[in-house]
Amino acid sequence: MNNYDIIFAPIITEKTANMQQENKYVFKVDIRANKTQIKQAIENIFKVKVVSVNTLNNHPKDRRVGRYTGKTNRYKKAIVKLAEGNTISFD
Repeated sequence: MNNYDIIFAPIITEKTANMQQENKYVFKVDIRANKTQIKQAIENIFKVKVVSVNTLNNHPKDRRVGRYTGKTNRYKKAIVKLAEGNTISFD
């Protein structure tokens, strides 16, 4: 897998913006990726030192549109803690 096949996009919300002050960043990642692959991908893409990676699986939720029911997409979130002095800019 390529690094860009593992890391899809950063998740930027008010809650994750507050986490950035603690040097933690949140990314949407491939469901099949493990913590070691996520760590290596972040370090190679952004040229930073990763201390730890926590992952969460978000399961699909039921949604209705009129009389039809469906499900949202499932995805995996990775919370990445960087070493002291390292930052990531999304500008």
